[in-house]
Amino acid sequence: MISEALMYIGGILVIIGGICDFFGALGLLRFPHFYVRLHAATVGTIGGAVVPLIGAAILALGCDFLGWIRYPIAGMSFITAILILIVSPTATHALAFAAHRSKAIEWKEKVCDHLEGVKR
Repeated sequence: MISEALMYIGGILVIIGGICDFFGALGLLRFPHFYVRLHAATVGTIGGAVVPLIGAAILALGCDFLGWIRYPIAGMSFITAILILIVSPTATHALAFAAHRSKAIEWKEKVCDHLEGVKR
């Protein structure tokens, strides 16, 4: 009974991850400039990788036929999800800062630039 509930919860999380991947890819195609597309890529990474990995961990715990191997599978999936959750926003921030610093993106008009005075 518990394993059946874990299977349903894990399956729903995997489906939610697929939907997040779809919307992230759609955002990469449709959004107007680099910074908003970078946001869409981050949504695809967090929602499309972390959520399904947690779902896979829950699915592994719910599979009785896996035996003792289900615990290492669930643990590795969960640890990978936590690592992606930590590294992905950091990498996105580094990309955005490097694009701003190199002036690779041209703006028609600037409203406010808080990073203009940052010197390194």
